[in-house]
Amino acid sequence: MELGKEELSVFIARFNQALKRVFHEQQDINELSHDRGLPPHVWRDIMDTHPLAVAVPTEYGGRGGIVKECLSILSAASYESLPLSLTFGINIALFLEPLAKYGDHKIKEKIFPEFLTGHRMGGLMITEPDYGSDALNMRTSYRSIDEGYAVRGRKHWQGLTGQADYWLVAARKELADGELARDVDFFVTNNADTNQRITVEKLYSNLGLYMIPYGMNVIDVEVPSYQRLQPESTGIKMMLDILHRSRLQFPGMGMGFIKRMLDEALQHCTTRMVGAGNLLALDSVQFQLSRIQTAFTICSGMCARSSDISGIEHNLATEGLEANSMKALVTDLMQESAQLCLQVSGANGYKISHIAGRGIVDSRPFQIFEGSNEMLYTQIAEIVLKRMKRQKESSLYQSLATLPQTEKAVPHFREHLQFTLSDNLVQRKLVDLGKIIARLVNTQYVLDLQDKGFRKDLVENCLYNMQLDVAQLASNLTLRNHAELVVDYQDESDWLHFCPLLPGEHNPA
Repeated sequence: MELGKEELSVFIARFNQALKRVFHEQQDINELSHDRGLPPHVWRDIMDTHPLAVAVPTEYGGRGGIVKECLSILSAASYESLPLSLTFGINIALFLEPLAKYGDHKIKEKIFPEFLTGHRMGGLMITEPDYGSDALNMRTSYRSIDEGYAVRGRKHWQGLTGQADYWLVAARKELADGELARDVDFFVTNNADTNQRITVEKLYSNLGLYMIPYGMNVIDVEVPSYQRLQPESTGIKMMLDILHRSRLQFPGMGMGFIKRMLDEALQHCTTRMVGAGNLLALDSVQFQLSRIQTAFTICSGMCARSSDISGIEHNLATEGLEANSMKALVTDLMQESAQLCLQVSGANGYKISHIAGRGIVDSRPFQIFEGSNEMLYTQIAEIVLKRMKRQKESSLYQSLATLPQTEKAVPHFREHLQFTLSDNLVQRKLVDLGKIIARLVNTQYVLDLQDKGFRKDLVENCLYNMQLDVAQLASNLTLRNHAELVVDYQDESDWLHFCPLLPGEHNPA
């Protein structure tokens, strides 16, 4: 079969049929979700459809790395299993796309055919035990040796720990004075080569995403020179390009997941009878489902936009506003959709074997990894505030009305944004500001989608719910008072001291 010539609809249909067969006919996905990992025969049947061909260049027999195809496979997977979709997302955005863009031909001609025929997996190692999101201070280092590099360090919380065949490992160069260079480089490692094998020190008992192993990795490898990625300028910009591209493709994982939450909630509320009518007759239930449907609409806009801008032909190092806005908002919406689906499902939803209960646990880490959402919302706010300072503009509305990423959406929020911003917002206010801006950025994608023929009623409901969000966030932003943590709170805070004493009873010491 020539994968590159098969129609996308046929390719996705074959993939969907395989998922239906392994998850609903041969096995019960609800039972599989209790276990760590998937049985080998399940993996084999899924991978026999060659899902990762979407991220392999055509010159190596793949489908060409077309973004809408990558998002389509992620969405199809996440409708059935969010961990499966994340597995593919790690392979596509954090290994295959960086390799296609920055890898030497010699390593690409070895690895890409293996991914098409040998059921291989690849991942990315950046995060370290002591540095987390502070990637620029990582301690994993490398030095030149004969015809290559020696790389040493420790990495943890990499998805597919112990399962991936290939890794992209981030490291900093050892300098003559013993310090490490500021820039970052990436090296491809091959676990099949004893000199390149990364040791798994221990696996973590991660909460949720049971299909994906995480753990602590010890790196002490030697790789040939052609296995170093070649940046277009600096390694830091290459890393930002890789991470921003990954964040821009989160909507692919969100799309199928949110649609599943919506379909499950709709089905349950339509068939669940309460008194003389079904659950949909209740106004509060209508509102809850409208929130999930709004998430579906926004994620649709994100996918369309990402398909236009996140291909490897684009350098995304400076696209933090859109990348952070997509990643942070879609992951918040995934968690909200799962929570709402569970709520309308009643007690049955609170089972790990129920799609909503499982969805809450599986979608929660999406708000943390690849940049916690609080950090990303803060960065979004800082990007806009720096622009306002250059403009010498204090009105948020006026500034966003001239920002290309929000100018089309901002008139819909005029009444909520007519205020000025101070120069010294505390971080919690920056997070609120970032949440407002992210909603405007993503609402603009929905409006662009409507111009292409997307359903108007879905867009109108989306606008209403986003206006509700922005109104509340703007209120938070303009409130002057805020709570502060009382660190030494124990004194005079035991409620028992303030209850009436019974006869013969003394206050506790």
